[in-house]
Amino acid sequence: MTTLRFLLQSFAFVLALALYPLAASAETVLSKLLPKIDAAALVEGADAFGATHPDIAAIEVLKGGSAIGWAFITSDFVSTTGYSGKPIHTMVAVDEDAQVIGVSLVKHYEPIVLIGIPDTKVKALVANYRGLDLVAEAKSGGSAHTLDIISGATVTIMVIDDSIIRSGLKVARQLGLGGLAVEETGTGPQFEIDPDATAATDWMTLEGDGTLRRLALDVGQVNDAFASMDDPRAAKRALTEAPETTFIEMQTALVSHPAIGRAVLGEAVSNNLADWLDDGDHAVAIVGRGLYSFKGSGYVRGGIFDRIVLIQNDVSVRFRDRMHKRINSIAADAAPVFNEADLFKIPADSGFDPTQPFRIQLLVQREVGAIEKVFTTFDLGYQLPEKYIRQITAPAPADVPVAVETVTSQTEADAHRALWQRIWAGKKVEIAVLAIMLTILTGVFFFQTLATRNARGFYWFRIGFLTVTLVYLGWIANAQLSVVNLMALFGSLVSGFSWQAFLLDPLTFILWFAVAAALLFWGRGAYCGWLCPFGALQELLNQVARKLRIPQWTLPWGLHERLWPLKYMIFLGLFGVSLTSIEQAERLAEVEPFKTAIILNFVRAWPFVAYVAALLIAGLFVERFFCRYLCPLGAALAIPARLRMFDWLKRYHECGNPCQTCAHQCPVQAIHPTGEINPNECVNCLHCQVLYQSKTTCPVVIKKIKRREKVGAAPDLARVNLGHPNQTKQQVTN
Repeated sequence: MTTLRFLLQSFAFVLALALYPLAASAETVLSKLLPKIDAAALVEGADAFGATHPDIAAIEVLKGGSAIGWAFITSDFVSTTGYSGKPIHTMVAVDEDAQVIGVSLVKHYEPIVLIGIPDTKVKALVANYRGLDLVAEAKSGGSAHTLDIISGATVTIMVIDDSIIRSGLKVARQLGLGGLAVEETGTGPQFEIDPDATAATDWMTLEGDGTLRRLALDVGQVNDAFASMDDPRAAKRALTEAPETTFIEMQTALVSHPAIGRAVLGEAVSNNLADWLDDGDHAVAIVGRGLYSFKGSGYVRGGIFDRIVLIQNDVSVRFRDRMHKRINSIAADAAPVFNEADLFKIPADSGFDPTQPFRIQLLVQREVGAIEKVFTTFDLGYQLPEKYIRQITAPAPADVPVAVETVTSQTEADAHRALWQRIWAGKKVEIAVLAIMLTILTGVFFFQTLATRNARGFYWFRIGFLTVTLVYLGWIANAQLSVVNLMALFGSLVSGFSWQAFLLDPLTFILWFAVAAALLFWGRGAYCGWLCPFGALQELLNQVARKLRIPQWTLPWGLHERLWPLKYMIFLGLFGVSLTSIEQAERLAEVEPFKTAIILNFVRAWPFVAYVAALLIAGLFVERFFCRYLCPLGAALAIPARLRMFDWLKRYHECGNPCQTCAHQCPVQAIHPTGEINPNECVNCLHCQVLYQSKTTCPVVIKKIKRREKVGAAPDLARVNLGHPNQTKQQVTN
C-alpha cells in the first residue's frame, strides 16, 4: 500500500507539473509587479507608492507624503493581447484631472525586440503618453491624441495605445477623476436586435437607409491629411495619382443581424455565418476597393489585421486570422465590384453592444524612408438603424436587490468558460489531427514488435511522423512545450491554479496531459523522441546529412557520459533562478532554441539565429546534439520519468556481453557498453527494437536462424541417405 500510495502521489505531482504551462493567479497584476517598479521612474518627482484602493487595482502615487495621483497596470482592466497572445503590462499614473502623469512599459512578451527593434525605442514611445488628456479622449471616443507608430511594430504599438486609453478611461471613471463618471447601465430604455426585422434586397437602398455605411477617401484627401502632419517627409512622399482617384472606398454592415446577413450575403452564406458564430458573437462585413487595402498585403496566417480596429466606447476589437472569413460573392442586387470582401467576428466577451454606435478605424501608412513609415487614421462610423432593433419590454425590477459581486464574478467565469469553449470549437481540425497522432503513436508503442518488424517500412514511418511533428505541431500550430511552462508551475503553487486559463490553449493542454501519462508508461522519450518539433528538426536534418555523406561523430563513452549531466545542471540552475525571479529565468531559458526555430520561424535578431544555427550544425555531425547534452526540458522530464511502471524495450542476455551492435547504432548513445538502456537518455526511437528482430544485423537473431536451419536440414539429409523407411538397403544402393 505504501508503494501504491507513493506511485499515486508521484503521478499526481507529475500531472500537476505537466498541467501548468499557463499559470493564473487570483492576485492582481499590480500586486505582483509593484515591487519591481520605482515610483520616481514612473512619475517625475514622486518618491513612493501609498495605499492601494479598496475597490480597484490602483495605488496612490506619493510626493512628499501627499497623494498626487493613482497608478495602475493596464492588464488589470483590459485584456488586449498582441502577437504573443499575452497581455502587454503597462503602468499608467493619472492625476485628479484625469491627466496622464506617468507611463512605463513594465513587461511584455512581444517578439518586436527580438527582430531588431530595441526595447528602449518602444519604452521611449510609451513614455510620450505623459500629458494625455483622458477627458478629451472620453469625449472623442479615444481619438483625440496622435497615434505614433514604430515601423515594424505596428500591431504592438496599437495594442499598447488601445490598452492605455481604455484602461485609463475605466480607472478615471471609477475614481471620478476629471469629472468623469461611471457610465450607468440598466437605466433608460434598453434595446436588443429585432430578429423579425426585414431588409431591402438591393445595394442602393441598403446604403440609403443606413444598413450599409461608407468611408470614401480620394488621393487628394489622403495627401492633405499627411501634409498636415508635423513630419515634413510625409508631404514630400505624396501620392502621384490624380487627386480625384479613389484611394479607398470601404463599406461595412452588421451582418450578424439575420435580416442584414440575408440581404448582403444571401440565405446560404447567412446560415453558414450563424453556424460560425457562437452565442453572443457578432460579425461585420467589410468590403473595399481602390488603391489601398484595408487588410494589407503583409498579413500572414496567425497574425493580426493591423490596419483596422473596431471601437465602441471603451471597447476595441482587433481581428485575428481565426476571426476572419472571406466573402466569395455579395447577394444584394446591383452591388458594386469590390477588390476585397471579408467577414470579421466580434467575440461575445469583448463587451460589444450591437445596438450602440461603433466605428471601424482605418490605419493609413506612408513610407518616408527605407524602413520608416508615418501613420494617420480615418473612421467609418456605424449605427444600426432603428428598424433593426426593438426596446426590451421586461427589464429587471428596480427594487430587486442584486448581489453585484456575485453576479460579476459569475459573469466573468461564464465569459472565460465561453472563451475557451469557443477556442476549442475553432480548433477542431487541429485537435483532431493531434488526437490521431497520439492514437497512432500509442498503437506503435503498444505493438512495437509488429511495428518494427519491417525495418525499411518503420524508418519511413518515423520520418513521416517527425515531419508532421515539425511542420504541423511546430511551425503551423506552435505546439512546442518548454521548460518555462514547468518553471511557471513552481512559481504559482502559492497563488492558485486556473483550469480556465490553461484550457485557452487546447493543443498545449492535450500535449501536457499526454506527456504526463507517457512519463509513467514509457518515460520522457514518448515526447522527446516523437512529439518535440525541435527534436524532429534535428533528426530530420541529421538524416539529410547522412544522405549527403557528412561524417558522423561518435563521442568516446567517457566524454559522452560526462556531458550528460550538463542539461540537468542547466535545468536546476533555471529552476533556482525562477524561485527568485521568473522573468529572469524566462530570459535565461533562451538556452532553449524553441522560440527562435519553431515559434518565430527564425525571424529574430542575428545572435539568436546564429545560436540555433550552431546547434543545428553540431547536430549534423552528432545526432540530436542539443537533446543529448543541453535540453533543460528533457532533463526536467527525465526526473519524474524514473517512476515509469513498465519496461517495454526487449533485450537479449547477450546484449552488451559480448554484443555491442545496439550500443554502437543507438542514435543518441543511450545504451551502456554493458547493454543496459539508460531511460533518462532514451528517446524511444525504437531503433534497438528494429535491430532486435533484424535477420541481417543482430548476431543473436542470425545465430538462432543458423541453428534453426541446421536443425531443419538434418531430417532431409536422413531421407536422402536412408530413403523411404520401407526400402531395403539394397534398394537404396541401386
